[in-house]
Amino acid sequence: MTNAPPAPSPEPPRLSHAQLFTGFLSAGVIGFGGVLPVARRMIVDEKRWMSQVAFNDLFSLCQFMPGANIVNLAFAIGARHQGVSGAAAAVLGLLAAPMAIVMLLGAAYARFGTLPLAQHALAGLAAAAAGLVLGTALRIAGPIFANRRNIPLSLAVFALVVFVHLSLPVTMLIVVPVSLFLARRAA
Repeated sequence: MTNAPPAPSPEPPRLSHAQLFTGFLSAGVIGFGGVLPVARRMIVDEKRWMSQVAFNDLFSLCQFMPGANIVNLAFAIGARHQGVSGAAAAVLGLLAAPMAIVMLLGAAYARFGTLPLAQHALAGLAAAAAGLVLGTALRIAGPIFANRRNIPLSLAVFALVVFVHLSLPVTMLIVVPVSLFLARRAA
């Protein structure tokens, strides 16, 4: 009996320009003001364009690149499926509606922003956005914390950013070598 290597999992079908545009358009509209939770749910749970682990890996890479993380993610997914034109379709879909909405809301805020009702509505929106971000962070953390060795490292990053007030690049300069050392030791 021979031990044949497992067959590679089938590669997911390439997404069309229309799928990239409309998928990210819906995420941009629904997730206005906090697209990451909506985009993660759409990409991982609903459309199953990627697994949670693949999403985490790609999103981690996108956090290192300059610019908005979610725009980087849309660009990377679009480029993976249709090259530069797919990246353009995904980013355009992601940003088109929010840009129009921001212009309309800016005009409305200039006119009505000082009213108490508007102030209370904005406070409620901020609380809802914070809850969405927290929920997404917990979902992203699930696969990461499945490996118990990642927990102390994650807590160290949290402490360096929240309590020591280090910037993300400085924190990464400290933590990445430690992480690589620990991963090499474990291998």
